[in-house]
Amino acid sequence: MHVGTLMVRLHVRESRSLKDKRQVVKSIVDRLKNAFNVAVAEVGARDHRQMIVLGVAAVGEDAAGVKATLHAVADALRKHPVAEFCDCELSVDRSGGD
Repeated sequence: MHVGTLMVRLHVRESRSLKDKRQVVKSIVDRLKNAFNVAVAEVGARDHRQMIVLGVAAVGEDAAGVKATLHAVADALRKHPVAEFCDCELSVDRSGGD
């Protein structure tokens, strides 16, 4: 089993309040969960009205498949119309026994 994680930082210039930010976060989280079958959570900068830090996790039999899924997630976020992609960190590790 391989477990992959992706941490993504996004910037929402038009967000004037935490409420504005939360609407963007909810939209992104729902879309990623449905499109890529991954787990997604806001993992940082929760009180910053313009910065979003998301953690994304994927599990699969092979590292290449997990890595491809997480790269697809990052690519989708790069194209988001409201949130500007800042950077990301991706890792895939083997977990558990055979």
